[in-house]
Formats: sequence, structure tokens, C-alpha cells
Amino acid sequence: MDPLVISIEAPTADDVRVLLDHHLSFANEVTPAGHVHALDLDGLGDASVTFFTARIRGGLVGVGALRYLDHSHAELKSMHTSTDHRGRGVGRAIAEQLLETAADRGHDRVSLETGTMDAFGPARALYASLGFEECPPFGDYTRNPHSVCMTVSIRGRRPPRGAVRRA
Repeated sequence: MDPLVISIEAPTADDVRVLLDHHLSFANEVTPAGHVHALDLDGLGDASVTFFTARIRGGLVGVGALRYLDHSHAELKSMHTSTDHRGRGVGRAIAEQLLETAADRGHDRVSLETGTMDAFGPARALYASLGFEECPPFGDYTRNPHSVCMTVSIRGRRPPRGAVRRA
């Protein structure tokens, strides 16, 4: 199998925009109005967000982002794997890189919010397999039947293995 290259990029490339449009469409299709917390291009371009792409032979297969919340806490955002690459470890590789990057930056924990609908079941299973556990809402999130917040301690996690190539 060709290597997966995870890089820090701006979310403005045409192929990235297409995948992000698919991500937002999916979120809006399966999540009730007012409960979609996916970031749009402006949100992903914020200085508090580091955006990552995953590519195989230059082709985009997934994205993810890490948002700075405070010196000890970061948030995993905008995780999405292209439909034809699901189940191949792309999402896991991106999430692991985000966790390693957060640890390298000195954060103690990483949290996330995702949907409770069946369509988000694979994502919740992935996060649980990485050590995330349900937690109370953080930031601007609220307790409601459509969202679940999860967190994982990364204190003492080893720094990145150099998998990220800065583009």
C-alpha cells in the first residue's frame, strides 16, 4: 500500500474544499438544525486551528483539525475520511497525529464533540478505541440528545514521530 502522508495545510485547496463540502453536507443531513458544530472554511482558517490533510500519492483521502482551547486543552475538529477510504485506518492515523501534535504542544487533554446519531457510530467507536471517554460539555457545547462530548488525557504522551510534513 502506498504511504499515507499527513501534512499541515491551509484548507483552501480545491480538493480540500470538495471534501469539506461533503463533510458539512453529511453533518447537515444527519444532524438536527442548530446542532451542527462542524467548522466552515472561515472557522478552519482561524488562528486557533491547525488543519491537517491525509494524502496517498497526492490524492486527498482525509482531513482533521486541532483547535487550541487553552494552554492545557485542545479540541479535535473536522475529522472526515473520503468514502472510498473508510475502514482503511485513515481516520485513526489522522486522529493519532492530532493527539501527538497536541502532546508536543504541551496540552494535557484533547476533547471533541460528535453526534449521537447512528451515522456517527463509527466515529464514536474510533474515538473510544483511542481512549476518549464521555465527558460533560465543554466550551460552548450544551448537554442535549444530539451531541456527545468526549475527552482523553494525553499528559506524558510521546511527541510526534515526524509523520507530519509541513506543506
